[in-house]
Amino acid sequence: MNMKKLGLTALAGSLVASSAFAGALDVTGSSKITYASKHDSEVTGNPFSMSTGVTFAGSGDLDNGGTMSWTLATDNVAFSSSNIKLDMGDSGSIHFGNASSVAGQKKYADVVPTAGEQVYDDVDATDNGLADNVSNSNMLGYNGSFGGLTVSLGWAKDSGGADSSWAVEYPDLIDGMTIGFSMGEDGSSSDDTSAWIKYTSGAITAAWQRSEVDFIASGTADQESDHVGVSFAMNDSLTVSVGRQEVDMGAGKVDEESTGVAASYTMGSMTIAAHSNKTDDVGGTSGSEDSVTEVSVAFAF
Repeated sequence: MNMKKLGLTALAGSLVASSAFAGALDVTGSSKITYASKHDSEVTGNPFSMSTGVTFAGSGDLDNGGTMSWTLATDNVAFSSSNIKLDMGDSGSIHFGNASSVAGQKKYADVVPTAGEQVYDDVDATDNGLADNVSNSNMLGYNGSFGGLTVSLGWAKDSGGADSSWAVEYPDLIDGMTIGFSMGEDGSSSDDTSAWIKYTSGAITAAWQRSEVDFIASGTADQESDHVGVSFAMNDSLTVSVGRQEVDMGAGKVDEESTGVAASYTMGSMTIAAHSNKTDDVGGTSGSEDSVTEVSVAFAF
């Protein structure tokens, strides 16, 4: 289902509007069937699952040439994320919402390319070593581009204090290369930093990202991670990728290591994807392992 350009008009009279406002509402969605085979130590029950998401997106023009837009995403009928955006053209955009990809450090928590899930996904309860601890709940954000330099800011009031973060990214330092850096403060919990380099040449994209999580509480071991990955678009439909992440879990623990391969094949509105991930020394505990192999079929509408 794809309902395009449903006219929205605010009428005078009972709505007490001085003039009519015309906008557009788009509705898009997807449905995915997944088969997951996890580690022998985990009891997962039925390996098949299904998820459905619907996204509503509306927009309208302002008298000053700017644009207001709004999105609302659902996940299995529950509302999972929403965002209001004020597009100011060359001056950038202001956001308010709770989507992790909107602005600030969380938007760039992981830039390593993959054809499916990241190498640490679905294998254990905690994605260690990622600079993504800042809150995105009712977050104020800003995104702008100036002379090729992208600037992204985020701020949210959290239970432990204000969460603030920023990120900068510069594309085409040399042809095909992008570099970036971010910093964030998770209230009174942690200070996070991340730096990355991404390079694209034809069908190949490779990236390296290093992140550090410095916990404020005494006795809590800090985490440092190095994540690398390469994706290859074999043709317009098929993409494959491989990646590896190593996390230094601090004194007294061994490094956690995650590896994975993924592939996706798109045929019109249908995408078939698969990934196989494995994590050794989960959480820094020597000998602890976890793994997952997953195949999914998704339909976009």
